[in-house]
Amino acid sequence: MQKDVPTLFEWVGGAAALNRLTSVFYDKVRSDPLLEPVFRNMSGDHPAHVAAFIGEVFGGPKDYSESHGGHSAMISHHLNRHLTEAQRRQWIALLLDAADEVELPDDPEFRSAFVAYLEWGTRLAKLNSQDGAAPALHEPMPRWGWGVPGGPYVPPAKS
Repeated sequence: MQKDVPTLFEWVGGAAALNRLTSVFYDKVRSDPLLEPVFRNMSGDHPAHVAAFIGEVFGGPKDYSESHGGHSAMISHHLNRHLTEAQRRQWIALLLDAADEVELPDDPEFRSAFVAYLEWGTRLAKLNSQDGAAPALHEPMPRWGWGVPGGPYVPPAKS
């Protein structure tokens, strides 16, 4: 086992890298026919807020929680948005394109953790955006790491 394994935040290149990522990504969103309507009225500092959120989730400073309300605030931004599966998939595709464009690390371990977070987070956002969603707004900020190999949990055999 390696000692001193960097956080995903450190590995990606910190806040500067995440700000480059979200800046390029939201430029793509603004010209995407499927996503532009969802983000038409976003504020100019939205990309920086998302970068701060991802940074905190990836083990960086708690800037999003301290300045923007934490995980419950992020969940609240998705309520009643009625996001579709097509929008969710396009969001991921454009973000991965932006990651390549800004040259985020492309090693398999990082990209695996990155994509796993995107899948988890976008599925949660889609669920929370539907009518009748009742998300747990008291949940703490998620902390995403490198993942644990081994596959799904298998309960012990009964004797």
